[in-house]
Amino acid sequence: MLLVALVSRLCYSQGNKSMSQEDIQKLFASLSSSDGPGIQYVVVNKAGVLYEHSSGFADVKNRTPLSLSHTMAAFSMTKTLTAIAVLQLAEQIKLDIDLPVSKYVKHPYDREITIRQLLNHTSGIPNPIPLKWVHLVKDHQSFNEPSALTKILADNPKQNNPPGEKYTYSNINYWLLGGVIEAVTGESYSAYIRTNIFQRLHLSPDEIDFFYSESAPHAKGYLAKNSFMNLIKSFVTDKEVWGNYEGNWLQLKDVYVNGPAFGGAIGTAQAFSAILRDLLAEQSLLLNKRSKELLFQRQKSHSGKEIDMTLGWHIGDLDGVRYYYKEGGGAGFHSEMRVYPSLGLATVIMTNQTSFNSRSALSGLDRIFLQN
Repeated sequence: MLLVALVSRLCYSQGNKSMSQEDIQKLFASLSSSDGPGIQYVVVNKAGVLYEHSSGFADVKNRTPLSLSHTMAAFSMTKTLTAIAVLQLAEQIKLDIDLPVSKYVKHPYDREITIRQLLNHTSGIPNPIPLKWVHLVKDHQSFNEPSALTKILADNPKQNNPPGEKYTYSNINYWLLGGVIEAVTGESYSAYIRTNIFQRLHLSPDEIDFFYSESAPHAKGYLAKNSFMNLIKSFVTDKEVWGNYEGNWLQLKDVYVNGPAFGGAIGTAQAFSAILRDLLAEQSLLLNKRSKELLFQRQKSHSGKEIDMTLGWHIGDLDGVRYYYKEGGGAGFHSEMRVYPSLGLATVIMTNQTSFNSRSALSGLDRIFLQN
């Protein structure tokens, strides 16, 4: 639901300029094509939802409006869910984040790499382009995740640098963390997340999960025809994921990520905002006070140099206000979620187009709420 009453009371001042409800709608209109994919945007505080918006199309060909109930692939936003799960298990003393990963799962890298170093991306593990690390829905039943990971590790066995030396992002870090969760719990990664994150917050599979629900509407993913990514797609993606052109948009087929822990969640902006709202609450249902502090604690390299990373978030700044964020993007979708602890606010934007500048769009929209 679009909270018009709230929006009409908002006033964003920049010099002598006042941002009215009409101005806000113009801002949304500037972020997407009138005949193209859509946007979901949600703002919450610990008490509930402050603002919700959806516009554009979930299906360009059939001109189906994108609603707040349409699910979209979240890709790397999943990593924060993985970090929460790891800290839950640390709470229960089922693992120690400062012990070597090799205690829990096998890998070809330095035996002393710790779980913490996977979480904060200081492991030194390489980050090959992951755009081909997906499979079509029709192939999901026969897909073997352990075999896929074994091949990736065998193809990329050399570290970029010693563990703890510096921040270097790697999807393999979080794929291995999924293995840690499975080794410790004895259940699949997706089953653990479903029970211990989604169900704790009363989020249904129609709102967020790791599979495409038959009972929930799912947005088609698109790639702009006149984009650099479309030009180079044959070099970074497999042809089998390409669909047909729908006007100025190439529709991309639904896929599952080979490693759910680094990018497999499929959900709505509302669902992700519920998770953020819990993290803003004084008493989280997901983490105790100490674990929540760890989730947002800025990390350091072995030399003591601070990095722009916590145990589950990247660190950003918007007009002097610190925020913690996780961005996700892949075949047909792009998203970003943020938490502004000092203001008690959190925001999520999700779109069904690959080449969407979530950083710029979210900053532009969030400024409305940061100054009110």
